[in-house]
Amino acid sequence: MKILKGLEGSRQFWFVIFTSFLFFILRFPSLFEPLWYGDEGIYQVVGTSLNHGKLLYAQIFDNKPPLLYWLYAILQSDQFTIRLASLIFGVLAVIMFFFLSKKLFENAKKNNNIAFLTTFIFAILFGLPILEGNIANAENFMLLPIIAAALLISNLKNQISDLKLFITGLLLGIAFLFKIVAVFDFAAFLAFYFILNFNSFNSLKKAVKLSPIITGFSLPIFLVALFFVANGTLIDFIRATFLANVSYVSYGNKIGSLPILLFIKLVLLGGFLLFALAKRKKFNHTTLFISIWFAFSLFNAFFSQRPYTHYLLVLIPSLSLMIGLILLNKKHQKTITAIFLITLFIIVKGFGIPGPNRNTNYYQNFISYVIGGKTTAQYQAFFDRSTSFDYEIARFIKPKLDIHDTIFIWGNNAQLYQLVGVVAPTKYVVAYHISNYKDGATTTQTGIEKTKPKFIVIMANSGSIPFPLINYSKKIDINNATIYERIF
Repeated sequence: MKILKGLEGSRQFWFVIFTSFLFFILRFPSLFEPLWYGDEGIYQVVGTSLNHGKLLYAQIFDNKPPLLYWLYAILQSDQFTIRLASLIFGVLAVIMFFFLSKKLFENAKKNNNIAFLTTFIFAILFGLPILEGNIANAENFMLLPIIAAALLISNLKNQISDLKLFITGLLLGIAFLFKIVAVFDFAAFLAFYFILNFNSFNSLKKAVKLSPIITGFSLPIFLVALFFVANGTLIDFIRATFLANVSYVSYGNKIGSLPILLFIKLVLLGGFLLFALAKRKKFNHTTLFISIWFAFSLFNAFFSQRPYTHYLLVLIPSLSLMIGLILLNKKHQKTITAIFLITLFIIVKGFGIPGPNRNTNYYQNFISYVIGGKTTAQYQAFFDRSTSFDYEIARFIKPKLDIHDTIFIWGNNAQLYQLVGVVAPTKYVVAYHISNYKDGATTTQTGIEKTKPKFIVIMANSGSIPFPLINYSKKIDINNATIYERIF
């Protein structure tokens, strides 16, 4: 409660308590969801593998920076505990966001009301499942350090000390180690600080005095790199975290063989920054900060040109602040409103966000299950029609395994490893990784031959398995899965 010091006995204090509690209630059902989400399944498999001595990226693979996997490992890949950690991070992010909003709108006549409104919107958007905030993805954990960094660097009255700049960079470096797209928040804050301090080309040296924030950002990345050097896996770390994402990003942005769409987005972002630099004296600091952050967050969300809803989580803070900016900036209100509405239309069209019925059905499903109106299978099927069958597969396999046995899954539902309670026998744990990487097939076949899984589960929607099933015989079909058992 130390973070709330100074708000006690005030309307602000009770608002923060109420909004935090509301966020908690909105996220509460997520603690009891079944294991159904593919990305979480991968994180769980990686976390479990790390706890059994496997080396990240070299012996167990996914393509994000290591903090998310280390967090899963620390929390034993237990979904309830991880979702609870995500909820706690979210509550702290809501509180931090209120302080940020209060600071940015402190010169407004009704600054408290604007801070209340923007924080309420942020808490609702972050708490509801409509943007997949209920799932423990990297975005859920990186928003807290990003918002804390924004609070430090958005010093609108005084020059920011080197220490604050260093801590800002440090926080953003930590966020980057959850997911590399935090580099766009880093770039946004650098751009704001540069534009804010740029008076003329003669003062360029002062404007680019950013070594503390760059040092802070680089420090955690450097320390993590040292860790991988010590393990002899630095090249694996670089390939997985950075190089593997180049093709991932290029795929959705290509027209023909060139990433034309990415180039267009960069030109638009660059054009906006040049406009902000040229017209900086016509806008107050709050307008500059929010607009620049919003532009970079929008670029972030559309960076890979893939419509995964949880990508929008990084946009929530600046989007919420933009609503406050519309109310605050009377001079440019019509222009800001028009830009905001056009952007909102593009977001909805680009990501195909589900309507409010998705939220209503989500909570109805939970309440109905709690009061006995739904069976466990019906409750699980709400999230994904295959979820209850995953549990059925696990119930069939688990009693038949000895302590050293494992299984191999040819499919994209890595959560089956967690449900069965085994360590994945191969470096790549989902079919799309095995298919997409050059060493996927050979590395996986070598892993299968070495560990000799007792069962091989083939999901029908993953195509034919590219490995011979020598020494395996068909055991049973469970919905869209065929289970083979090792015969000797």
